[in-house]
Amino acid sequence: MNNKPFSQACENNKQPILEVIASHFKAGDRIMEIGSGTGQHALYFCKQRPELIWVPCEIPENMDTLAAGLLRNGLANLMPAQVLDVRQSEWPEQGLGGLFSANCLHIMPAAFNADFFRGAGEVLLPGATLCVYGPFKYQGEFTSDSNARFDEWLKNRNSLSGIRDFEKINQLAKENAFEFIEDRAMPANNQCLIWRKELVNQKG
Repeated sequence: MNNKPFSQACENNKQPILEVIASHFKAGDRIMEIGSGTGQHALYFCKQRPELIWVPCEIPENMDTLAAGLLRNGLANLMPAQVLDVRQSEWPEQGLGGLFSANCLHIMPAAFNADFFRGAGEVLLPGATLCVYGPFKYQGEFTSDSNARFDEWLKNRNSLSGIRDFEKINQLAKENAFEFIEDRAMPANNQCLIWRKELVNQKG
């Protein structure tokens, strides 16, 4: 892999995710990716969808990994990586046409999920799309035994991590002016959840 950081999970899921975002993100949209990791998704999506403008982001301690993954990519539609902690009051991009995040909500502490949706609500334009990929519980139940084991592994590693309840996540989205659009089943017991930013803020 030319000594670049590599994630097998990203390699496995990049094509199924591309099929979802291709039907929701529009040509010319500026898309911010939260938690870009090794940069594999950013590179693949930009190559396959040159009409999208992609802004990869990571927390400070992961920026070296992301920079190594994106090194000398030569893609005109892939913007320089930005530092982003979802808790920060101002995010590095505004007026976005879309936001994508894979496998982040169950890694970050549950309290940060509220910051995630608050920030997304502030930076996305009305009518913009929010796409979140990962495993979820429904009515408190895991969708598979493997997800239950994964949740246990996550909590053993960090007690603040864990697979999130769809209903709680969707409520956070509603509180930040998002309308739920689609829940698409994905390989390996994951989901792609799609919301659209309300054209008129109906909060309150």
